[in-house]
Amino acid sequence: MIVGVGIDVVDVARFEQTLERTPGLRARLFTADEADLPINSLAARFAAKEALAKALGAPAGLHWTDVTVVRTDAGQPYLVTQGTVRSRVDAMGVNTLHLSISHDAGIASAVVVAEG
Repeated sequence: MIVGVGIDVVDVARFEQTLERTPGLRARLFTADEADLPINSLAARFAAKEALAKALGAPAGLHWTDVTVVRTDAGQPYLVTQGTVRSRVDAMGVNTLHLSISHDAGIASAVVVAEG
């Protein structure tokens, strides 16, 4: 059963300007494994985290670094959760998170489906 769905889009150039303008933002949004990725990948990961928050009902108190976007050896993205995000996932009865991300023409996008 689908418990939640979230979608988000990010303007890559605008996101890059925000990261450059706001010291420390990168560390608040991304885990150590993500932080040094190219800007297109960072924007797509931010879109994925926003989409996940929406799929979980956008509750206050989620920490961006409590979710990491990783890829299988075949390149398929998936979400690894811990802490505040894992608590919300468990409270909602979610047992599977489906993720699709893309970036093209200066836009990064992501869709998350939370299944319980």
